[in-house]
Amino acid sequence: MKKKKLPVLLAAVGIGMLVFATAGSTRATLTYLSDNYLAQIDVKSIGVTLIENGSDVSWRDYQHKDDAWNEATGVLLSDMLENAGDKEVVLGKKYDEQLAVKNSGTIDQYVRVTVNHYWADEDGSKKRTDLDPSMIQIHFTNDGWVEDGAAASTERNVLYYTSVLSSGQTSPLFVDSISINSDLAKLVSQTSTTNDDGTTTIESTFLYDDAQFVLEATVDAVQTHNAKEAIKSAWGVDVNVSDDGSLSIN
Repeated sequence: MKKKKLPVLLAAVGIGMLVFATAGSTRATLTYLSDNYLAQIDVKSIGVTLIENGSDVSWRDYQHKDDAWNEATGVLLSDMLENAGDKEVVLGKKYDEQLAVKNSGTIDQYVRVTVNHYWADEDGSKKRTDLDPSMIQIHFTNDGWVEDGAAASTERNVLYYTSVLSSGQTSPLFVDSISINSDLAKLVSQTSTTNDDGTTTIESTFLYDDAQFVLEATVDAVQTHNAKEAIKSAWGVDVNVSDDGSLSIN
């Protein structure tokens, strides 16, 4: 029984997104504010960057000089095998995948991260529902981050950084490694064929043949002004904001 290679999907996307990305989002977030209050907010000062293994991978920042958004959608996991010295994914092995968020804007903000992980077919065009997403094991650090259990699923984790992320500041890691459960190798189907000479040929096939695993990380940012109401409007969750600015989810 020959074990096939398990490729890593290099098209997993890390996206830095902002609540203020469109006029529609701005209206949805700010309709409860008075005109006087609106005049005090510089929406174009917000910006956020997703960092992977110490390097900026995706970002969305407003550039005052050009009066335009500077943005990029990057690729996660592209150097995972090379950095580990592997030619293929080794089941059960922990790979470094250090993810953090940087406030690349000019105002303080709160940030939320949504991490999706699932299986796809060989070219990544179709999701594989016959493989358990929990076999993709992402290690969340919980270092200053809290998970919203009500928003979790087998394919998704939603985390909030509980402190204010100041302009220019980088958060602690929210992920520090990723691995594929070695039990995946036990998922084998067998077919038997009776040959003309009466002998039987048994063919074994790994269910993960030609499968790829996908990791996506999306970052959202909300301004700290009137934070409780802004977060409820933008993210649909109820939070408490303490005197020191730290968040807790109700």
